[in-house]
Amino acid sequence: MSAQKLTQGATKQKGKNKTGKADQALAFIQKLYAIERQIKDKPVDERYHIRQTQAKPIIEKLRQWLDKNLQYTPPKMELGKAMAYLHEQWPRLIGYLENGAYPIDNNPVENAIRPFTVGRKNWLFANSQAGAHASANLYSLIETAKANGLNPYEYLRLVFARLPNAEQVEDIEYLLPWQAGLAEAAISE
Repeated sequence: MSAQKLTQGATKQKGKNKTGKADQALAFIQKLYAIERQIKDKPVDERYHIRQTQAKPIIEKLRQWLDKNLQYTPPKMELGKAMAYLHEQWPRLIGYLENGAYPIDNNPVENAIRPFTVGRKNWLFANSQAGAHASANLYSLIETAKANGLNPYEYLRLVFARLPNAEQVEDIEYLLPWQAGLAEAAISE
């Protein structure tokens, strides 16, 4: 939740040993994450039920807090920016309540792409647009392989060995990182 980061910034601005609106927002967010820690290993249907009974009331209180305080917080302040962001992103924030399989945030994705966002200045100087596009595709493929539990080196070896012989769409689809039998095939070759 990027709103959490902005709210933490607003908390730092108000000084030590003081509480305020930002602390109230953080308390709601911390409760939501505490629920997620407790249910992380539970089946999808059970996570959904717990979110509906425990997280949804907290979300509703957070919304009430936001509606009450948004109009009284100057938009140029850090807290005002955080509240505006939270308001704009509200449908995305509550989306995880719709399905027990949905994560509360996209932190794993952001952590996976961090090296590439840090290095993007280097890619500005690619020799060609096609080269930059090819690099981006390769990085995306590597990170998707990692996200699916594959060793990127072994996975790319498998892809580069089999792709030239692919004759049908199914042959190419088999090489996508999320295919079930791919991990065994990458090891055996």
